Amino acid sequence: MIKNIAYIPGDGVGPEIMAEAAKVLIAIGEKSGIEFKFRELLAGGIAIDKFGVPMPEETLEGCRESDAILFGSVGGPKWDNEPWENVHTAITPSRGIQLLRQTFELYGNIRPAKPYPCLYNKSPLKPEILKDADVIVVREQCGGLYFGEPRGIFNEKGIRRGVNTLSYREDEVERIARLAFNLAKGRSKKITSVDKHNVMESSILWRQVVEKVALDYPEIEVEHMYADNAALQLVLDPKRFDVIVTGNIFGDILSDLTACYHASLGLMPSASIGDSKFGLYEPIHGTAPDIAGKNIANPLSAILSAKMMLEYSFDLEEEALRIDKAVEKVLNNGYRTADIYSEGDIKVSTSEMGDLIVRALQE
Repeated sequence: MIKNIAYIPGDGVGPEIMAEAAKVLIAIGEKSGIEFKFRELLAGGIAIDKFGVPMPEETLEGCRESDAILFGSVGGPKWDNEPWENVHTAITPSRGIQLLRQTFELYGNIRPAKPYPCLYNKSPLKPEILKDADVIVVREQCGGLYFGEPRGIFNEKGIRRGVNTLSYREDEVERIARLAFNLAKGRSKKITSVDKHNVMESSILWRQVVEKVALDYPEIEVEHMYADNAALQLVLDPKRFDVIVTGNIFGDILSDLTACYHASLGLMPSASIGDSKFGLYEPIHGTAPDIAGKNIANPLSAILSAKMMLEYSFDLEEEALRIDKAVEKVLNNGYRTADIYSEGDIKVSTSEMGDLIVRALQE
């Protein structure tokens, strides 16, 4: 079996953590008779430097010819002052990842947050709060505030005004709701739909559509919650949640908040999918330019993103489970990268952590 992967390391720590994800995929492939072929492509700041755009056409074409995309991270101080007067002409690194999501209609971003018991002591939350927590945030990511029109920076009689529009169509809400409901069917059968129904018309529509979709899933318990309360409950009582479905900006914020369960974004993977098996898999942290090139970044976010690729795009659930168990074994044995290290742990580098996961897979 051959699987073709568009391999986009990007900027900052992206190349370092992606190398470890590839290492783990090769190891799992050797054990399972699967050949992963990686086609390295450019996006983000490195693509701006070489091609003048954050998402070259040859990168998009390489993605079209692949079975899935494994993505690192984009951006950094070097490109912070690139022009952003108009999103349609912007050459900022982040525009590259937005174009990937739009081009392939990867409207559903899946972000799991299930803390490892051996890392309870790293979290600012109490162990009794974290115990049995297992949350998935399903974020709509092709609409909402990040894509609504009109948008831009406008000059009105000498005064500049920044505009972003939060807009959702009924069909956009319905498709992300169905994705979340279908995920909940295989879990604890509970959906929490997060909105601001009390003050926003877009949220009134959101809630109406979610309630309509719920009629097709009578076995699923549904609750609605305001976004501000959801943020509070995620730290007070995460066990009350199973699958959270919400819009682009709320999902972005809430899913990052769940990183406090591990005390690090370095363990937080994500999957971006649409109506087909094709998907994009990336850690949710940034480029961490302050530690780039130092071989100290945590690669587990990238490794677990690759694990999600096996699960969602390739239907290789057994192999995905083996990676999960390998990661847990290594963490249980006390190995930690710098972001989650404290006295008494065994500190390891980026590449050493990758080697440990591979060794656990081979045992």
